[in-house]
Formats: sequence, C-alpha cells, structure tokens
Amino acid sequence: MAPRGILSDDAIAGLIEAGAVTLAAPLADNQIQPASLDLRLGDVAYRLRASFLPGPGRAVAERLSDDRLVMHEIDLTRGAVLETGCVYLAPLLESLKLPGDVHAAANPKSSTGRLDVFTRVIADGAASFDSAPAGYAGPLYAEISPRTFSVLARAGERLCQLRLRRGAHQPTRSVTVSVDLSGRFGAVAGFRGKRHAGVIDLADIGGHDPRDFWEPLSARGGGLVLDPGEFYILASKEHVRIGPEEAAEMAPIAPEIGEFRAHYAGFFDPGFGVEEAGGGQDARAVLEVRGRDVPFILEDGQAAAKLVYEPMAARPTALYGQSGSHYQAQTLKLSKHFKPWT
Repeated sequence: MAPRGILSDDAIAGLIEAGAVTLAAPLADNQIQPASLDLRLGDVAYRLRASFLPGPGRAVAERLSDDRLVMHEIDLTRGAVLETGCVYLAPLLESLKLPGDVHAAANPKSSTGRLDVFTRVIADGAASFDSAPAGYAGPLYAEISPRTFSVLARAGERLCQLRLRRGAHQPTRSVTVSVDLSGRFGAVAGFRGKRHAGVIDLADIGGHDPRDFWEPLSARGGGLVLDPGEFYILASKEHVRIGPEEAAEMAPIAPEIGEFRAHYAGFFDPGFGVEEAGGGQDARAVLEVRGRDVPFILEDGQAAAKLVYEPMAARPTALYGQSGSHYQAQTLKLSKHFKPWT
C-alpha cells in the first residue's frame, strides 16, 4: 500500500508526469513547493455579481454562461486591476485527473493572505470550497475578492496553492497559537491596513512603500482594540517549527467567539522554522486578523488559532526555505511586495 499523508514534491512531480495534474502552460520555476503546488491564473477573469458553488453534477463553466451571474470578462494577459469589494473568478492553468486514492485541498498563498485578498478554489460539482475529492477529473477555478487593497493581477500570478493527500486527514497533534503584543519585536506590535490606498502590483516584489498601505500599531498595556471590518498583521508569541516529515495547517481555535478571524493563509510546508533550512529558533506565525461585528480588545497572549500537524507521505527532497524564501525565519513581517519597514 502506498504511504498515506500529504504528498511531497517528488510525488507531485510524478503526478504531473503521469497526467494526474495537467498544465496549460509549462511548469514555472519553484512552482512545486515541498508539500504543495502553486496554482496560476489563466488568461481571463470574470467579474461576478456574487460568489457561488456549482453544486453536485454541475460544471463551473455552465454557471459562467449565465449573464445574471457574470457582469463582464477581464483580460489578464496585459494585467488588470481587481478592485476591493468585488468578486472575480479566474480559470486556473492547472487541472486535475486524480487517482482514486488521492484528494486535494487548497488555500491562499501566504503573500495573498497578507494582502487581505480573499481567495478560494472551486472545482466542478463542488458543494464546498477549497477541495476536490479523490478521483476528481476536471478544471479548477480561483475565486478572488480583494478586501482592503486593490491589486494589479496578470495571467500566471500565483494566489493559491494545492495540497495533495493520500488517505484521510489524520492530524497527529495540535498546538495553540497566541498573539504577541508584548513589544518584543520593537516599537511596532502590528500593522493595520489603510483604506483607500493605492493599487498593489502583484508582480512588483519589494517595490511598494509600506507606509503608503499600512499604519504601524503599538500595543499599549499589552492590548490592542480591533475595529470591525479592519485588517491587521500580527505575529505569534510561539516559535513555530514544522519538521521535515510533517506539514501543518492553521485552524480557528474558537469560532464561537465571533469577534475576529485569524489566518487566511494557513498551510506550512515541511522545514518552516527548521534550522537546517535556515529557520532558526525565532520563526513565528504571522497572523492575518480581521475584526468582525463589534470592537474587540485583543490581549497579549490571547489564543487566536491552533496549528494542526499531520504526517507527510514521504520526506520532501527540498525543505521549505532551502532554495530561498521571503518568510523563513520571520517574526512580524508584511508580504514580499513591500520594502522593509524602517
């Protein structure tokens, strides 16, 4: 019996070679991560009136033929601005023809979550987002909804990533992750996104002045008031380490609290925070936090999420960060699109 767990880079490459993952364009550099595959936007996107799920037995393309749902089509080959408060759907360059014992799960990439760009992957016949069942054969689509910043996107941009798993989800342990508002990272305890800022060019890595988009925050008395509807970047109090033979996902710790949501982009590849991959002992989880219905005081050390670990089917050839990463050994850090905060 083939090993169960999250498939590694070698196994993902093998599925591509076998045609279980098909590519409408040649594989890009570093598209295969230690335990995930980056998904790329195709040539067009559709501005939608509302989000939707196709439902059992229905194809996404069938729904896109409904002019009551689709407002207009956007050409991404030359780049287009995806505006805040709008919902878009883009066919992806990757599609699936999965074996009967392999299923898929998706999540936003770390940089996507840190820009407050809400993304979800949709498969044909889906009754839920971000998943494709074992044996699924068909296309994939990315739903994109910028929340705080409008973004300039082009065909080939990578906003989501796909995990492929053999067998059922089998968590081995979970660790509570809390918010660090102690001031140990310096005068800035976190960042709040500025409303009505400029456009972030997704292809311009390290080219944006963070002060044009972010307000630095200090935590007075070890607490921070979250305003409803505002977006925050904070860091975990705990060191995070993902061993070479495991992966992890950030999950809500107490949905019933209801006053804030933490972490859009919740997947950690093997090797994050591991010293042999350049992680060291100071690697933290960066938390993407959104206030909800009423103002809410977030205290230093307050639990925000839990890190759920699960086994890899095999150790990856390359650990996270070994070939370079913007987020390895991170503490409090904005997305790779911004210059360092000074």
